[in-house]
Amino acid sequence: MSMMNMNDVLKSVRDLPSLPLIVVDLLAKLGQDDADSRLLAEKISHDQALTAKTLRLANSSFYGMQRKVATIQQAIAILGFDSVRTLVTAAAIIGNFSDATCPGFDFNLFWRHAIATALSAKALARQLQLNQDQAFLAGLLHDVGRLVLIIHAPDVYQDVLQYQRQNDCNFVDAEQALLGIDHTASGRALAEHWKFPSTMQKAIELHHNPDLRETPPMSALIHAADAMAHGLDLCGYEQECVPLVVPGLWRTLRLDQTILIAAFREVDRQFEEACQILAA
Repeated sequence: MSMMNMNDVLKSVRDLPSLPLIVVDLLAKLGQDDADSRLLAEKISHDQALTAKTLRLANSSFYGMQRKVATIQQAIAILGFDSVRTLVTAAAIIGNFSDATCPGFDFNLFWRHAIATALSAKALARQLQLNQDQAFLAGLLHDVGRLVLIIHAPDVYQDVLQYQRQNDCNFVDAEQALLGIDHTASGRALAEHWKFPSTMQKAIELHHNPDLRETPPMSALIHAADAMAHGLDLCGYEQECVPLVVPGLWRTLRLDQTILIAAFREVDRQFEEACQILAA
């Protein structure tokens, strides 16, 4: 079996279906405070599918709105531009991979876990006073490198799935054994290609082995959110288990039992509704 290298990964990234132009525009303005929200709202409104999903999310239990949000401009005025940008980007990215196929790979379970991790990351980021929108997107995309590998070599990735089951190992080890590269590297390559902020790129790359010295600790946050999503057992995996977390994680993030229980309840309350909207 031939091994992959980074050039193969980069080619796969470039060959992915293009994101909607409005999402490219939104991603280009991540971190910019002077974005023209009125112009961007008008552009978003031209994509009816994205608008519908965004408004459903804006009116969901994510935000507990007291009155219905009817337009993108209203959503921006009430929720803020960053939150609306996150919702639009999340909806578009999930839709971008809707045509991918791989025998034995359950895309529904994949996105359910991704959404659970995104919600967990957002809840924890609020407690840590980190950027909740970047945490949500990094959580949603933490395993997206697996989809890059699947699109590049779906038949080979079927062997990865079988190897993982037979050897009862994690997917990183199975990917390295059969491909010579894993989803953390391909996920980082995709995040770079889409020009995500460097903190998000690192969080995707290091979500299995975070840098606890990092400030802000985004990679540690996504590592914790991934474990939290597995621990809540929301996704429907037959053999769900919580991965080991790196020593010192909870102390580094200053997450105590009270904070975690509050986050668990929040994610549990929001999860099914988020899946119905985002992964439908």
